[in-house]
Amino acid sequence: MRALGLDVGSKTIGVALTDEAEIAAHPLTVLARIGQSGDASAVVAMCVEHAVTDVVVGMPFELSGRVGHRARRVQEFVAILRAQLPAELKLHEQDERFTTAQAQRILIDADVSREKRKTVIDQQAACLILQGWLDAQRRAG
Repeated sequence: MRALGLDVGSKTIGVALTDEAEIAAHPLTVLARIGQSGDASAVVAMCVEHAVTDVVVGMPFELSGRVGHRARRVQEFVAILRAQLPAELKLHEQDERFTTAQAQRILIDADVSREKRKTVIDQQAACLILQGWLDAQRRAG
């Protein structure tokens, strides 16, 4: 079993994948946004390619926890993705507040150059979203 994590932005989607034991999240790729339906199709193709059972989408709630403009856009994408996903795949939403800032700190601490950070920040944020979901699953189960 594997899970795919998504950090959905306005221009790109960061993608992370768990190992087969679903213990740790690892960066996979960054998708350039091509439109909601096309983006969803690309995610579905990755799910099939990697035998994914769960898709975890980061939800960018406002600091107060409310659903703002960004979260509504992601919810629109989630609805399109849900319609395209095979019925056996489960889709989960994960609070992603602070993940991009946390990813930035991790990359700076790892001495990743500013130029390289721009190319991997979305993947790192997707890893944090997915790892947070994995950790919550372990605590709950």
